Amino acid sequence: MTTHLQGSLFDQTDRPRLGRLAGIRRTVLGSGAWIDVLPGWLAGSDPLFERLAAEVPWRAERRTMYDQVVDVPRLLAFYGAGDPLPHPVLTEARDALSAHYAPELGEPFATAGLCHYRDGRDSVAWHGDRIGRGAREDTMVAILSVGAPRDLLLRPAGGGRTVRRALGHGDLIVMGGSCQRTWEHCVPKSGRASGPRVSVQFRPRGVR
Repeated sequence: MTTHLQGSLFDQTDRPRLGRLAGIRRTVLGSGAWIDVLPGWLAGSDPLFERLAAEVPWRAERRTMYDQVVDVPRLLAFYGAGDPLPHPVLTEARDALSAHYAPELGEPFATAGLCHYRDGRDSVAWHGDRIGRGAREDTMVAILSVGAPRDLLLRPAGGGRTVRRALGHGDLIVMGGSCQRTWEHCVPKSGRASGPRVSVQFRPRGVR
């Protein structure tokens, strides 16, 4: 079944453009972890969603889980350091984030991973981005969401109080400090009618 995006009533711009990062707000999670959130950072996000959904070379993956090979419940794409991104505004976003966080991060965002959640049945389980340097070093992962909002949940590694943020229509969240080591995050399945969403995850080199 094909799910169509219901556009935002508050974002009627046809050409995608970025706002200022000055309005971003930080929440300290604990154990050295934090998140920064900026709703609606990208104006004109709905046309960008439509272009990404139609033109990115999405791939479906399968992986082993509990001795079975199962479908990964979302579509994926990855752009390595030096690869041209699928829209100029994503390059602008990566450069703006690199400049804004340079004093804390000390290096630029280099790669972009894209996930296409086609409807509420698509999801990602609890995890931290601990492949590579994220397993032993503080780092940052910046996520730009376009399309229909979906909940991103965060909790301390091993369980505890859950933090929930609904992200879509150009919203930005940055997970920083020890977040990938000491906290986990997920996008749960949704039983409610849920439109499609694309998330773009910007990461430094060596963080997956």
